[in-house]
Parts: sequence; C-alpha cells; structure tokens
Amino acid sequence: MSRSWGYKMSSLAEQKFWFYLMLFILVITGISPEADRLTWIMETVPVMIALPVLWLSYQRFPLTILTYRLLAFWGLILIYDGMYTYAENPLFNWIQVEFDLERNHYDRFAHFVQGFVPAILIREILLRTSPLQQGKWLFFIVSAICLAISACYEFIEWWAAIVNAQAAEAFLGTQGDVWDTQWDMLLALLGSIIAQLTLWRVQDKQLKSLLLVTNK
Repeated sequence: MSRSWGYKMSSLAEQKFWFYLMLFILVITGISPEADRLTWIMETVPVMIALPVLWLSYQRFPLTILTYRLLAFWGLILIYDGMYTYAENPLFNWIQVEFDLERNHYDRFAHFVQGFVPAILIREILLRTSPLQQGKWLFFIVSAICLAISACYEFIEWWAAIVNAQAAEAFLGTQGDVWDTQWDMLLALLGSIIAQLTLWRVQDKQLKSLLLVTNK
C-alpha cells in the first residue's frame, strides 16, 4: 500500500468515525434533553447542518484530519450545551462554585471555540481555493471572517429573542451580563487568533499530505 493511499484510507476511516459518533450523540441527547426541546434544536442546528454537508463533500473536497477533529470537538460543545443551556451547564458549575463567580462561564468557553475552530476551517478553505498564501493578509482575513461569523450569530440570538422571548432566555444565556454580546465576539476573535498562531504549522503539514493525495 502506497503512503498516499494509506493516508487517504486512514483519513476516510476517521472521518466516518467522527460522523457516526456525532450522529449517535446527537440522537441520544435529543431524546430527552434537560433543556426544553426548542432550545435544544436552536443550539444543535449547526451540527444538524454540518453533518450532511461534510459527508457529502468528502469525496470532492476532503478536509485535513485536524479540521475534522476540531469540527467534531465544536459539535460536541454545541450538543452538550443543547442538553442543558449555557447558564445551567453542569460542566462549569464547579468552577463557578470554587471561585465564587457570579455566572456559569461555559458560554465564554463555547464562544472562544466558536472563533478557534472556524479559523482553522476558513484558513484551510482560503489556502486551497484562493490566491492567498501564508502571511499577514491571510491571518487578518481569517480573523475578520471569524469575527463576522460571531457577529452574525449574535444577530441570530437577537432575532430569536424577538420571535420567542421565553425560549430565547435559555438560548442567549446572558445571565444578567449587559456586555455578554461584546464578550462573546471578543472571545471568538481571540480564539481565531490563538488557533492560527498555534496550529498553522500542523495544518500546513497536513495540507501538503492531503493535496499530494487529492492531486493524484
């Protein structure tokens, strides 16, 4: 078995693993979430959209293993949030109690990841489909796109509050913080910056291996 063929098969196997794992967890948690059904749907709908898109696009536009792993991690965060809501999430309750904090900070972590993971996905897409190369302009554009995505997500939360105020209270998870929207966007921006600074070498190495396979 050639090295390129082995890379392709291992990537496909892992992609299938993440797909079926995410689908299984989504179904299981959706049977009886701790949060109400509408909140669960609003929190997990990105996962419901991403799963079929990633599955159908694999043959035509496979991603690096790093990107698939990060997307799976982000999906798990969204699903876990859908089970409990940001404000009632037990994962960060102990931090709130231990440090005598006024709020549950799971949403802060989730919005950081909201910038961290898309940065790697967007960087990969731009490197493969645009004239952009590694450098300051790629870094700036990826960061700007992640900040724009975060801002659009805040718009969605705002519209949800207008349509259904009761469900939106759990969906928004502001917990009384008047600066919650600004914190969310700032953390997403920081996440995108840190992701690029820490993972660009790993991603570039995997991109070289992936492109060697797909170009054959």
